[in-house]
Amino acid sequence: MHRLPGLDLLRAIAIVWVMLFHSWMIGGLGAPYQPIADYGWMGVDLFFVLSGYLIGFQLLEPLSHGAPLRFGAFYLRRAFRILPAFLAMLAVYALCPSWREAPGMQPLWQFPTFTMNLLIDYRHNQAFSHAWSLCVEEHFYLLFPLLAWWLARSPSWRRSVGVGLAVVAVGMLLRAQASLRGLDYLENIYYPTWTRLDGLLAGVTLAAIQAWRKDWWAALQTRAGTLAWLGLLVTGAAIVLFRHRFTLAASVFGYPLLALGLALLVASAASPRGWLGRRRMPGAGWIAAISYSLYLSHKMVFHAVAGVLTTRPLHGWAAFAAYAAAVLAAGTLLHYAVERPFLRLRTRLGMARDPAAVVEAAPA
Repeated sequence: MHRLPGLDLLRAIAIVWVMLFHSWMIGGLGAPYQPIADYGWMGVDLFFVLSGYLIGFQLLEPLSHGAPLRFGAFYLRRAFRILPAFLAMLAVYALCPSWREAPGMQPLWQFPTFTMNLLIDYRHNQAFSHAWSLCVEEHFYLLFPLLAWWLARSPSWRRSVGVGLAVVAVGMLLRAQASLRGLDYLENIYYPTWTRLDGLLAGVTLAAIQAWRKDWWAALQTRAGTLAWLGLLVTGAAIVLFRHRFTLAASVFGYPLLALGLALLVASAASPRGWLGRRRMPGAGWIAAISYSLYLSHKMVFHAVAGVLTTRPLHGWAAFAAYAAAVLAAGTLLHYAVERPFLRLRTRLGMARDPAAVVEAAPA
């Protein structure tokens, strides 16, 4: 079994893009590179599409063959994958408040219960706020297996498509309501799970096609190059729409449009026939492997390096190199000291590998 180089490349791009976005904490990239960072929040949406595809396929493929879902095994695999590094970083945030990137932090209990994205007071509690996306993912891990099992009991494309369209429509309506009422954007549109399911749904749609309509998937994979260019075009259109991020149009239509564009890129990257998935990009596999640890730790590292540079100032590319080296070092340490040992323990206990390592290239 092998990792797909195209998906590793997208995962690496996603985490780098997110970290560039959070560079606003330390003054940003500056002209002419700042526009790249300004849209880095879209890297989280790319993670959502990847997760929806990989986890969705892991669950839907056995269902397509009539095999039962092993709910307990699935939840244990996810726990071994997500919790160790997350709880380690949560402990650091809780026990070392001076290391936080911001003084205020949501009540501790909201993090292990994965409810902080629903209850956050962002104006006062910004430390470890990027854990919001893990809450969305955990809600997906909890509920999607049950939904997939229910839909597979009597498979119907009409019912499945209806459920998907309902999820998109409800998200659009809730975002429209929040925007029209002038509610806080982050707390009512950007963070809540029920308004941020577009990317996960787009990924699950790809997984459903691959699992249940293999001839459709094979046809898509032979057109990987075209899918990539279409994905860039649609993602570019979403970026144009999000130039005015807080408007009603962007809030309502931007997220489904972005999810569609990113899903086209993921579909292309899953094929070895397209330029995204044809070759391994040097370093992309490693960045992808440690991306979770990088995501958890990078904001605290930014804060630490910024403190050091107040007494030993660096500027320009030298400062960029210092931040990058520190972030990579911390992410690598967290990955190899915490994340990797628990993944190995999971393997020794006889559990399947992470879906990122087991989804093979689509048939030609």
